[in-house]
Amino acid sequence: MLLLIINPGSTSTKIAVFDGDREVFSENIAHSAEEVGRFQKMVDQKEFRKDIVLKTLADRGLDPRSFAAVIGRGGLLKPIPSGTYTVNARLIEDLIAGVQGEHASNLGGLIADEIARPFGLPAYIVDPVVVDELEDWARLTGFPEIKRRSIFHALNHKYTARLAAEALGRPYAELNLIVGHLGGGISIGAHDHGRVVDVNNALNGEGPIAPERAGTLPAADLAALCFSGQFTKDEIKKKITGKGGMVAHLNTNDLRVVEKKIKEGDARAALVFEAMAKTTAKQIGGAAAVLKGKVDAIVLTGGLMYSTEFVDLIKAHISHLGPIFIYPGENEMAALAAAGVRILKGEESARTYA
Repeated sequence: MLLLIINPGSTSTKIAVFDGDREVFSENIAHSAEEVGRFQKMVDQKEFRKDIVLKTLADRGLDPRSFAAVIGRGGLLKPIPSGTYTVNARLIEDLIAGVQGEHASNLGGLIADEIARPFGLPAYIVDPVVVDELEDWARLTGFPEIKRRSIFHALNHKYTARLAAEALGRPYAELNLIVGHLGGGISIGAHDHGRVVDVNNALNGEGPIAPERAGTLPAADLAALCFSGQFTKDEIKKKITGKGGMVAHLNTNDLRVVEKKIKEGDARAALVFEAMAKTTAKQIGGAAAVLKGKVDAIVLTGGLMYSTEFVDLIKAHISHLGPIFIYPGENEMAALAAAGVRILKGEESARTYA
């Protein structure tokens, strides 16, 4: 049951081959600024990246015809329910158009299709960041003109939720879980019997202070800053997502660097570290309220979970809510492979994007 997994990032393309749940090999193919800079749009990189993937497979003696399926990371599509989706013409059309924006992940389904189609293989995407299972009340804000959107780390949320459910010996669809992905952005979701009924928009800065996200800001002060004349619209957006949060305060998005500063007596670094952990804990507490306090487990994942000090500080504020499971890292490749296994074993049916 050989599966080819493709996960494009802004400056790299991660690929892996799995035999069922077992990783055969993985490789992170870096792309220089010069290589990607010659393309006007992200989608224009499709052939360039596909050729590199095929060459990497050939160098390892792997024939694409030997795969049972090719699975790519999902992109910024229309809001869709959680699941594994067959790459079809409509999905390709929306990935090329970038219906919710341009992002490297849009290339995942496109490259998967390009490799799979000549050999009659199925191509899939799994739980893209636009998975939307919000309850209606969670979409409302105090402005009728503005609605909350579900954009979060859906792939790792769903994967680690299933891992926790397995550890608890119960089906994911029977549990109330709070799942948090803590990386460059932080998303905290209330999983109510298999559906993420509320989650902060991790792409656009809503939620906790994060390494590269400003988090929720005082609205009037943000409006004043927008009209101050100091910044353009694009500069404000970059301050919210990409250059906000920890990187704005401490000029680094690396928590290891911050921990080193703290050990050297940097009080500012300690304060930002504390604020990031406590705003995360506060978001988790809010998710518990959404679940009416009935929490079977709290599941935390992402790169920040490699920090024992950061984990311990969060735990100190949330341990009363329920048992806590920690799964460090992004887990994206394993999550994509696990979905492929479920489809090929008939444990789950592939959805149709329409």
